[in-house]
Amino acid sequence: MAGLVTTFGAGAMTNSIQEIREADFLFVTGSNTTEAHPIIAMEMKRAVRRGARLVVADPRAIWLTTIADRHLALQPGTDVWLLNAMAHVIVTENLVDHDFVANHTEGFETVRDAVQEYTPEKAEAITGVRAEDIRKTAREYATTRKAGIYYTLGITEHTHGTDNVYCLANLVLMTGHLGHASTGMNPLRGQNNVQGANDAGATPVFYPGYQRVDDPEVHARYEASWGVPLDPKPGLNLNQIIKEVGKTIHGLFVMGEDIVISEPNVSKLEEGLNQIEFLVIQEIFLNETARFADVILPGACFAEKEGVFTNSERRVQRVRKAVDPPGQARADWEILTAIARAAGADWKTSTPEAIYDEYVADAPKLRGISHARIEKEGGLQWPCPDPGHPGTVYLHEGGILRGKGLFTPVEYRPSHESSTETHPLVLSTGRTLYHYNAATQTRRAPGPAAKQPEAFVEIHPADARSREITDGDRVAVTSKRGRIECRAMVSRQVRRGCIWMPFHFAEARANLLTVDVGDTVTGTAEYKVCAAEVTLVQALENPVAFPGSFASVQQDR
Repeated sequence: MAGLVTTFGAGAMTNSIQEIREADFLFVTGSNTTEAHPIIAMEMKRAVRRGARLVVADPRAIWLTTIADRHLALQPGTDVWLLNAMAHVIVTENLVDHDFVANHTEGFETVRDAVQEYTPEKAEAITGVRAEDIRKTAREYATTRKAGIYYTLGITEHTHGTDNVYCLANLVLMTGHLGHASTGMNPLRGQNNVQGANDAGATPVFYPGYQRVDDPEVHARYEASWGVPLDPKPGLNLNQIIKEVGKTIHGLFVMGEDIVISEPNVSKLEEGLNQIEFLVIQEIFLNETARFADVILPGACFAEKEGVFTNSERRVQRVRKAVDPPGQARADWEILTAIARAAGADWKTSTPEAIYDEYVADAPKLRGISHARIEKEGGLQWPCPDPGHPGTVYLHEGGILRGKGLFTPVEYRPSHESSTETHPLVLSTGRTLYHYNAATQTRRAPGPAAKQPEAFVEIHPADARSREITDGDRVAVTSKRGRIECRAMVSRQVRRGCIWMPFHFAEARANLLTVDVGDTVTGTAEYKVCAAEVTLVQALENPVAFPGSFASVQQDR
C-alpha cells in the first residue's frame, strides 16, 4: 500500500495496548474484540469504566455493543459509505486539524472533494445507519484529543478491504490523531506472532522489516548479505497461490496452517490438492489438510522451543522453552535447517538467538533489538534502530515516518456478491471466544469443546420464522459454492437479511461457502459478504437437551 498506510508497518498498531485504557474515545470497527482479542478488550473495558466513549461499527451486535455509547449496525460491505460520510461531516463542519494537515500531510484536497457527495443522509440509505448517529460519531471522534481507531478482519476481509483501510487513514490524518498517546490507527492481529511473521518478511512484497523487494537498493543489500541471486519481482500472495494449486503450482509446503479450514471456496482448493504432486505439512497436531499430505513433519509448540513472538503493538518478546517436544517433534527452525542441508545448502547448525540476530541485522526498523537485549530488558517495540534506542511506544511522534502522510480518495465499490432470489441472505464469518482459528488445538481441549461443541449459524428471528426454523434445529446453509449443515441459533445479534457463522468446525466448514475473490491490492478474500440461504433439515426433537451454549453463548463475553 502507498502513502501513510505503509508507514503503519503494513498492519502494525501505531500505538500501544496499554494506552487504550487512557483513551477518551474508542472507534471499534470490524472487530469482535472481546472474542477475538480478549486481552485488548480488557483495556477497552477499563477505558469505558473510566468514562471513555465507545462507538462500535459492526453489522452484528457483539458484546462490546452492550457497553457502547453507540452501535452503528451497518449493512455488510458498506464501510466506505460510512467512513466517507464521517469524513464529509468533519470537512463540512470545519472539524479538520488544519495545522496538522498543512504541516504533516499531502493530498487533502483530493479527499475533501471526494467526500462532498457522501452526505450522512445518502449514507443512511446505503448503510442503514442513522444520519444523526454518523454525525455524532464524526464530531466526537474529531473533537476528542485522545481518540483511537481499532479494527481488524471485518474491515480487511473484503474485495475493497484496502479502500476501507484508506478511509480510516484519511480520518486519522484529517483530525491529526497521530503521533500522540491513546490515538492512532490500530489493526489488531488475530493470532500470536502474525505480526512477527510479517516483520520477518513472510509476505511476497517485503524483505524483513517491510523493505520492498522491488527496491533496487534493498535488493542489492540482501543479495550481498545472503550471498545468492534474488528475484527482484514480488511473489504471489496467498490468494493467488491457492488459486494456482494443481495448475501452475504442483507442490506446497504448509506450516502451521490448516488451509482446508481457513481458505475461502475450499472445495475448489481441495480439487487442486488432489492434483498436485507433493504436499508437506509441518504441524503440532494432525489437521484436516493432513488428509492430502505426502509428508507430515511434527513441529514443536510454543512451550517446547526458544525464540521470539511479536504482538500487535510491535513488541518483540522472548519465548522460553518449558518442556521438551514429544517423540520426533522438533522446533521449526531445526526442521527447516535440516531440509535446507538435505537439499544441498550450506546452512550451518545454529541457534534461535543467532538466527534472530542475523535477521534483524539487515532490517533498520529492528536492528536494535537482540535476543541478549530482550533477555536483559524485557520486550521492546520497534522501530528500534540501534542498541541504545529505547524502542517506540507509539509511531509518528514529532512527524510522520514517510515525511508526509498521503491522503487517498476512495469511491465506494459494492461487494462481489449481493443477495439474490435463490440466495437472499448475506453471510459473514468470524471467530468465537471458545475456539482458536482453525480449532486445531481448542477442539482437542475438553473445556472449549464442552462449551461450544458444534457449528451453528446465527439467523434473525424474522428470517427464521419465515423458514419455519426454531432455535437448535438442524439446517442447511448454502451458497453458489457449496452446502453445509449445522445448528440454527435464532438471534437478534444479526440484522434481518444477514446470517453469521464461525469457521472453526471441520464437519461444517463455513469456507465451503465463502467467496474467493480477493482485494485488488492485498489479495485478501471476501470472507465477510457472501450470498446464502438457510433451509430446515430437521427440527430439534427435544429442545431441553440442546446444549445451552447456543441460547446463552452471548452471556459469557
